[in-house]
Amino acid sequence: MPNIKSAMKRVKVSKRQNTENSSAKSALRKELKSARLAVESNAADAAEKVKKATVALDVAAGKGLIHKNKAARDKSRLVKALNKLA
Repeated sequence: MPNIKSAMKRVKVSKRQNTENSSAKSALRKELKSARLAVESNAADAAEKVKKATVALDVAAGKGLIHKNKAARDKSRLVKALNKLA
């Protein structure tokens, strides 16, 4: 444990941020999985789920949770799979 007051605060802040980032990343992964499964099973609401996943990817990239190129790559793959169905 640090002895300096600012270092103690950094430990608390980083722990809180880690928790928030972990839950946000988990939610993002759930959205992506839901969209992928909807596309694979040719569900009626596949387009809606892909749209929700796209928004979630944009938000995550904006917050710095994932790299913007990863967001673009994932969005591209989702839309490509969706378009293959049509």
